[in-house]
Amino acid sequence: MRPSTGRASRPSRSRASRACRSPWGRTDEHLRFLAFTRASLEACRRLGFAPRVLHCNDWHTAFAPLFLRTVWAREPLFRATRTVLTIHNIGYQGIFAAERVVDLGLAPAARKLLHPGDLAGGRINALRHGILYADLITTVSPTHAREICSAEYGMGLEESLRARGAAVSGILNGVDYEEWDPRRDRYLPRHYDAGSLAVKGELKRQFAAREKLTTAPEVPLAGIVSRLAVQKGIELMFEALPKVLDERPLAFVALGNGEPRYEEFFSALERDFPGRVRFHSGYDDELAHWIEAASDLFLMPSRYEPCGLNQMYSLRYGTVPIVRRTGGLADSVQHYEPALGTGTGVVFDEFNPGALESALNTALDLYAQPAHWARLLRNGMAQDFSWERQVGEYVALYRRLTAA
Repeated sequence: MRPSTGRASRPSRSRASRACRSPWGRTDEHLRFLAFTRASLEACRRLGFAPRVLHCNDWHTAFAPLFLRTVWAREPLFRATRTVLTIHNIGYQGIFAAERVVDLGLAPAARKLLHPGDLAGGRINALRHGILYADLITTVSPTHAREICSAEYGMGLEESLRARGAAVSGILNGVDYEEWDPRRDRYLPRHYDAGSLAVKGELKRQFAAREKLTTAPEVPLAGIVSRLAVQKGIELMFEALPKVLDERPLAFVALGNGEPRYEEFFSALERDFPGRVRFHSGYDDELAHWIEAASDLFLMPSRYEPCGLNQMYSLRYGTVPIVRRTGGLADSVQHYEPALGTGTGVVFDEFNPGALESALNTALDLYAQPAHWARLLRNGMAQDFSWERQVGEYVALYRRLTAA
């Protein structure tokens, strides 16, 4: 029996409350990163290095701006130092018990700067304090920067983010095309570009044989490489994917690990559709590259996605991304419009199985129309998400900060 999807819901704040839990079962993660943060600032002091900008990432170093205002407030070296906090995933907030306030090493007077609501609730939220005290806050896509200021996506931090107003912005992540480009991919026996897509078809045939897929070469192949977590919208596939596999010619390969219910679903899917579905639990870099190169479609039905990278890899590899319109997916994939010949993928809005099923069918219909499919692939492969483009935005951000 296939797992039930259950009721779709928005991101849970209770999941965020587990953000300080180590994958190894440790409960002292906050101590480790507080020590790292303080050591970094102390190293600057001892070396006589005065950073113009201190760029912090996620909850792990989010107390640095507060430390500069308290512990090192009288240090001349840091007088002109400005701070940026980048939030890569707001679901991980670094929450620990308020009774551990002594671990911060703040003088009693400085503790008044801690968020009173958090303290009243018996907790200290590292990420919130970075939001409150960094000079500027960024996240990894413009759409996600807007989303996290709402109750639906803010996971309890939306009021703090809204209070910062124009200090919150988004800069899309870039792609390392030295690593992810079918023209030079070290894992592929042959390389290709938009002018040699027949090679992609040959790689698909080789991959299908290796994976023991028995579908004909002309049958579309869909892939996914992902953490199997609630964030990734895997539960939408519980209903949509078996239905499409029942009704349409399609093969499917999945690579990832995470929550047992998702692994069990993909394992059951492989049993239910022998020769058409393959599931690999875990992660393998070579296999991830092969899935991008050999697949015709790539699924990313995320509940929320701060940026995402696989959709950008897929575009470069001539693999059409099917994505939900959220976060960085919305900023990097445009829905294909047949009448205009514009767009780079298939985009859906609603977070429910029917919307994913409809998007899959739209993609399969386009696949059956060679002229539209060829245009869609060319559009995607022409996109440029290189870091060379994105770095300029960070330089502009630093200049704005240091000129203030």
